[in-house]
Amino acid sequence: MARRPLPRVLSSGSASITRSREIARTAADSATDVLHPLITILRGLRLLAVSGRQKWAATPKERRGPKLFLAAACVLAVALVPYGPILALITVMGAAAWKGRERTPVKTGPDEAESTRLRALYEALVPYFSVPDDPDPLFAHGGDWEKAFDGYAFDADGRISRLQISYPAYFTDGEAAARARIEQLLHTKSGRAREYRFSWDEEANRLVMTVPAPLSTSIAAQRFVTAPGETVLGFTDPDAVRLTVPVRDGDTTVDASPVVWRTGHRSTEPHLLAVGQPGSGTTTLIRSIALQALQQGDVLVVDGSGTGEYGALVGCPGVLAVESGLSGALATLEWAAHETERRLIFANRARQGGHPVPEDIKRPLWILLDRPGVLGHLAAADGRPDPLELLQVPLRHGRAAGVTVVLADQFDTLETLTETVRTHTRARVVLGPASREQITAVLGDGPNTTPPPEVPAGRGYARLGTGPVLRLQVPATPDPYDEDASETHRQAVLDALPERPGAAPRQESQPEPVGVPGGPVEDTAEVPVAVEAAPTGQLAKAQAAIAEG
Repeated sequence: MARRPLPRVLSSGSASITRSREIARTAADSATDVLHPLITILRGLRLLAVSGRQKWAATPKERRGPKLFLAAACVLAVALVPYGPILALITVMGAAAWKGRERTPVKTGPDEAESTRLRALYEALVPYFSVPDDPDPLFAHGGDWEKAFDGYAFDADGRISRLQISYPAYFTDGEAAARARIEQLLHTKSGRAREYRFSWDEEANRLVMTVPAPLSTSIAAQRFVTAPGETVLGFTDPDAVRLTVPVRDGDTTVDASPVVWRTGHRSTEPHLLAVGQPGSGTTTLIRSIALQALQQGDVLVVDGSGTGEYGALVGCPGVLAVESGLSGALATLEWAAHETERRLIFANRARQGGHPVPEDIKRPLWILLDRPGVLGHLAAADGRPDPLELLQVPLRHGRAAGVTVVLADQFDTLETLTETVRTHTRARVVLGPASREQITAVLGDGPNTTPPPEVPAGRGYARLGTGPVLRLQVPATPDPYDEDASETHRQAVLDALPERPGAAPRQESQPEPVGVPGGPVEDTAEVPVAVEAAPTGQLAKAQAAIAEG
């Protein structure tokens, strides 16, 4: 039997249905666009009605009668006012349109990419936070990461900026090596290009990882508001210290959190040791300390590198000498040792006789040494004593005599430091890129942040005695004769220097003069010239004796 062909209507039905659906969808979209204001108003009226019904249900019964009377009075007043009903209708429609507007949905949880990142981090922590004998493990492969991560936050780039982790009580959080493994893992999985801070709460078994804000590098050298005997080494995080000082940051004045180093006869950290790589900012730190020390004391500078970084200090009031040669450095340090002994003797005599200590004894004396390891190598080759050996008396008795020693050197010469230097320099600073092991070896304790691979000059860590390890950013204090440095920072250093005797009164930095059309521009800026400071008194005699010997 031959098959009959299907009716034409049935064979073309699917195409007609598809076309009809497209027409209906287009018509619905067009109607939605046209009626969108009406839909918004209706949605707002519904929300207003629901809100009104909830407030009416929450109103006590004894207050419903007065509210009805007040509403009726308002309706009557609106009805009697000219154009009142029209204005009331417009007001209600506007309120409904505002109430029914489309709002951006509030994000209540991580998206797919963030969930994937958190799950990967959870799986990476499983080998460290789990044991086979745990009957109900908090960390397990394929487990629920939401139970372990109590809180989290992401930055604009989708990277973790804050993470709170609950870990099992049997984890050995009291061991530094165990904590270091977890911190290294979180640092690796969250991104190596940033710095992370870790806060361990051993009692609650919680670990909080945050990304600290970068420290400001625009604060230049200036006269800081400090008490006598206080020196600002740099600035740290606002939550790390309780003190703030007003500083000039560009054209504005802000409150910054300083790392204050206290010296004097009551200080427990009377001497300081700074260590870093070449170009890390140790010379900048020495120069910043010298500018602050000159406000109330005298300064001796020994530049072992011999690059002339301290030429701006030559001839300034309070600068006793700036030496870069071996003979001058030995003579200067020998005089400093004798001066320390003299101060001790005269102070002891004054106290035994019941007299006040002389003013020249109370005036602080600062001995600043930059790269003394270079001079030690030259002294060993020439058969002379190591300059660090001459620091035994100032280091041991400097606190009682008002003498402060500051040394700055590099990591490769740490082994050449004498035992006296290691023992009495209880204030420590590490600048520049360094590993956690290097930082711990110098400071005696590891930082609570991960050292980033690249840091600006003057960035590092500081620890005063047995205190906590603080992040540090040294104020920008370049050599004012360095043409490659910022003009603003160079001028700030010149403004912080004490005025030389007989020099013209210092003027604040003025804008560049505008030349007259057709005429030359007169340059009235004075170029400072480095002049060798002539040693006086006992210092000159010591230098002459060393030169003759």
